[in-house]
Amino acid sequence: MMTSIPSISRKSLRGSRWFGLILSAIALLICLVYSITLGAKDIPLPTILESFIKDDNSFDRLIIQTMRLPRSLIAISVGSALAVSGALMQGLTRNPLAETGILGIEAGGALAVVIVLFIFGSSSLTLYATVAFLGAAIAALSVYGLGTLARGGCSPLNLTVAGAAMTAFISSITTGILIVSQRTLEEVRFWLAGSLAGRDINLFLQVLPFMAIGLLLAFLLGKQITILSLGEDVAKGLGQQTVWIKILTAISVVLLAGSSVAIAGPIGFIGLVVPHIVRFFIKTDYRWILPYSALLGAILLLVSDIAARTLLKPQELPVGVMTALVGAPVFVYLAKSKVKR
Repeated sequence: MMTSIPSISRKSLRGSRWFGLILSAIALLICLVYSITLGAKDIPLPTILESFIKDDNSFDRLIIQTMRLPRSLIAISVGSALAVSGALMQGLTRNPLAETGILGIEAGGALAVVIVLFIFGSSSLTLYATVAFLGAAIAALSVYGLGTLARGGCSPLNLTVAGAAMTAFISSITTGILIVSQRTLEEVRFWLAGSLAGRDINLFLQVLPFMAIGLLLAFLLGKQITILSLGEDVAKGLGQQTVWIKILTAISVVLLAGSSVAIAGPIGFIGLVVPHIVRFFIKTDYRWILPYSALLGAILLLVSDIAARTLLKPQELPVGVMTALVGAPVFVYLAKSKVKR
């Protein structure tokens, strides 16, 4: 009888977590419907359903198929990618402030895209995605190297300081290029604030394979990240190949962050806020933290985009502004409490 109690408890816990995932998926579907419905012109739900059934050339169907639906799908994909990459970085470095925006990875991808625009002018979206990946990877390696060289090694505080310094350095170069080239500024100023406006389905399809590979790799690493988050010595004692785990995790982060920057620009704080929300319920098991982060990240960015489109309609704000309004107070709280402790 005593041995069956832990088994029942584990089954109950697993069942509640699956139930939570299902509820999160339903909430995401509801947010998707509202995202397609709301905007400068509100479209009723029956019209949305008809647009997928009737093949006509109505104005509402054009808005839904070419603007609202692609934008909503991009928001879901980018939100999931940013949240999962943030969770991976926090688990790998054991740094509660680790996030692609704070550690300079998004800024590196953005600088790479700006340099390509400055040198070559408008180019293919595939090239933008490629250089965004390279810029994100170089920034990540630079931040890790700076954090390692500091006194005390690669501690959470050293990584945060190195990330802040690298972000400031990269941002200054980006600003200098934009001041010199007015043409480049006109092309990317809205994108640099983090925006989902004007993205079409072809752009989404180009970066989707990179995001899918990054997410799949992240989910496969859930168990290893859970063990590694307990400490590298513990992971090695349990037979984990920590070097390969770090390499594969870094590849996943670069794929997710690079593709997100390539399609939507640098959108901050999603990867910082969402994993901490998830840990209120899941604690330390990354096999569950990662899928929950994917769903909640998609919901948060989708809701932020809805707010960005409707608060000042018919005008709209960059979605990066909305996520910063939510994420900045959370960052201050985490910096004051967890890093100090």
